[in-house]
Amino acid sequence: MDYKIIVGSSCDFNEDMKKEINHATVPFTISIDNEDLVDDETLTVKTIISKMKKSVNSIRTACPSPNHFLEKYKEAENIFVVTISSSLSGTYNSALTARDMYFEQFGEKFIHVFDSLSAAIAEAMIVVKIKELIDENKPLQEIVENTEKYIKEMKTVFVLENLDNLIKNGRMSKLTGMFAQFLHIKPILAADSNGEITLVEKSRGTKKALKKMVELIGKEKSDFSDKKIGIIHCNDSEKANYVREMIKEKYNFKDIIMTEANGLSAVYMDDGGIILSY
Repeated sequence: MDYKIIVGSSCDFNEDMKKEINHATVPFTISIDNEDLVDDETLTVKTIISKMKKSVNSIRTACPSPNHFLEKYKEAENIFVVTISSSLSGTYNSALTARDMYFEQFGEKFIHVFDSLSAAIAEAMIVVKIKELIDENKPLQEIVENTEKYIKEMKTVFVLENLDNLIKNGRMSKLTGMFAQFLHIKPILAADSNGEITLVEKSRGTKKALKKMVELIGKEKSDFSDKKIGIIHCNDSEKANYVREMIKEKYNFKDIIMTEANGLSAVYMDDGGIILSY
C-alpha cells in the first residue's frame, strides 16, 4: 500500500519508530516569553525545560495550520492522520479543514483523520496500531474501524512532578492543582473518554504515586498478553526504567515501548513527568 501516517509534533516516537514507520510530522509552535519556537527536530527537551524554568508567564502553544497538513497530504495515495485530543488543541479541526481543502483542489482520495483523545505516547501507540494493520494487508475501512476501537479502549495515566504549566494553560483546575502542590500531593491523572484530563488518584511522594499508577493498570483486567504498553518520560530515564520494571514484574504485556518527550509534550509534562498508555 502506498501510504503515509501524518502526526503533529505532539506525537512522541522513539528512534526505532522513526525508522520503521512511514510518517511525516507537522510542527506546533511553542511561545515562551514572546519567543516563538518551532517544535521540530532542532528543538531539544533541555532547551524547552531551561526556558520554562526561567519564565513566570504562561507557555503558549499554536497548533499546525491546515496548510501544514495540506502539503503532507500530497505525499502518498492513502493518508492516515493521528492528532492530539480535540479537547486539548485545534489540531484535529485543522487536519479536517486541510482534508476538505485537498478534496477541493485535487479531488478525493483516502484521507482519514483520527482524534487520539489523548496525546504524547498514546498518539505513537495508535500509529503503531495503524502500521500493524497495514502490514497485515487489512482493507482501508477495516483499518479505520479497528483503530477507532483501539482508541476508545485505550487508557492513559500519568504522574507529573510539576503542575504549573497545566494550571497556567487551563488544562487543569487551578484550585485542584494549587491544593495538590500546597499539600505536596502527587495526583495520578488520566485522559477520560472525551480526551480531557481528570484526577483519578492521589498520593504523597513520587514513588508511591508511581506505584499507584502501575497498580491502576490491573484494576479492570489481569491478562495483557495481547496488548502493548507505552512509557514516555520527560528528561528522566531512571524513573521510566523504574516504572518499566514494576510493569514487567506485575503484568504480561506483549511489549513495552519506551520513548522520551519531544518539545510539546515536555511543555505539559515538565521535568520528570511520566505517562503510560495501553
